[in-house]
Amino acid sequence: MALTPTPHDLRALARRAMLEAGFAPDVPPDAAAEVASLDPGPPVASAPQTRDLRGLLWSSIDNAGSRDLDQVEYAERLPSGEIRLLIGIADVDAFVPAGSPIDRYAAGNATSVYTGVVTFTMLPERLSTDLTSLIEGADRLAVVVEFVVGDPAGGGQSGEPRARDVYSALLHNHAKLDYETVGPWLEGSAALPPKFAGTPGLEEQLRLQDQATEWLRELRRRNGALDLETIEASLVTANGVVTDLTVQHKNRARYLIESLMIAANSVIGGLLEDRGSPAIERVVRTPKRWPRIVELAATFGSHLPAEPDSRALADFMERRKQTDPAHFPDLSLAVVKLLGSGEYTLVLPGRDEVSHFGLAAQDYTHATAPNRRYADLITQRLIKATLAQAPTPYSDAELEAIAEHCNERDRAAKKVERRMRKTAAVALMAGRVGQTFDAIVTGAAAKGTFVRLIEPPVEGRVVRGEQGLDVGDQTRVRLLATDFEKGYIDFERV
Repeated sequence: MALTPTPHDLRALARRAMLEAGFAPDVPPDAAAEVASLDPGPPVASAPQTRDLRGLLWSSIDNAGSRDLDQVEYAERLPSGEIRLLIGIADVDAFVPAGSPIDRYAAGNATSVYTGVVTFTMLPERLSTDLTSLIEGADRLAVVVEFVVGDPAGGGQSGEPRARDVYSALLHNHAKLDYETVGPWLEGSAALPPKFAGTPGLEEQLRLQDQATEWLRELRRRNGALDLETIEASLVTANGVVTDLTVQHKNRARYLIESLMIAANSVIGGLLEDRGSPAIERVVRTPKRWPRIVELAATFGSHLPAEPDSRALADFMERRKQTDPAHFPDLSLAVVKLLGSGEYTLVLPGRDEVSHFGLAAQDYTHATAPNRRYADLITQRLIKATLAQAPTPYSDAELEAIAEHCNERDRAAKKVERRMRKTAAVALMAGRVGQTFDAIVTGAAAKGTFVRLIEPPVEGRVVRGEQGLDVGDQTRVRLLATDFEKGYIDFERV
């Protein structure tokens, strides 16, 4: 739904939001000098055991406009019928030594920030979009995660990643693919993407990866992993002007990458645990607002146990997805809000008692996006130290401090991203004061009650009539006022 374009300088506002949130949007001089001195020549093996895997048909799937490519994938069918998967992760550490000016800059921001109008990359762009990006047509260093999966219908541990291995490799991305064309093709609603025709064997590759993904997802479902589909609103811009908000739905290609990354992250976490290394893991703890989730399920005629049970919740969500797929993203959003956000935590060898509630996963690290997240870069250094049988490069106290800093910066980044979405939405909604909309409650706490409109997908605060509303409730609201400077959108309950 096209709205009135906004002439406001959102790039300048995004920069201001970054500064106010404590981020450094500009590369400091010492880091810029280090970037300028980097040798752009052919990559040099980062370890004596580096394997040359450039002959394999590697490919990547990401957003169409993405240039900071962190992962590539390859699959092969084994004589047993199982599938061997290789996930290549950009070797950022090879170009960003610990303690270097670039590393200090990356550590300070700790994450890339995506404002919709401009991306503030964690690493200088020459690295994240070139030297450490697994771009199409270039040889690159990578850390490869290898594992084998089988059909869960085979019984036993089939479907569980096994024969796990991690090693350094040199590889070549033969095809940069995107979610927008691969997803519909996998779902059977679109023709073969044009790039497949010029890359023999690529179609078979993606079919194999898709098959492995289904096996992995089935195993995760059995273990109680949640299959959620939340709506993400993206800005549409033309010549620097925001003209619309669009909704990005999860398709089969996004599920493919999500499943492979979850498996790769779990393999790395398990390997660190097996080798006695500390790790920074990503966890969603047992939800404190479980009683509200129980209430929400009851409104659909479903019963959940009084104590948190991920398997029971997963079964309920799967039933709702089959029964009412159109409204499933709204229910997913409510459940996500009630589960709470994930956080980084230090886990010491032999003391891993925390699992990721939403993923039903143990030993779950963040390791697959070192161009975008500092925690992933730290994990890469930890895994490379274990492979080299070298001492852990960080003390426990340093890792704990890094985890806390990454948590704080992650929250700050989300705040900046929300602020920019709201600021753009304010400009787009300014001419619709007085109109009414269907909405879902996304937050209810002492600081206020917040809703997201069904169409257009903008968020705001209910400042009148909010009493009695709770997360997950469907309601109808009237737009009362907007404030561009503060990014406020105020509604009243109808």
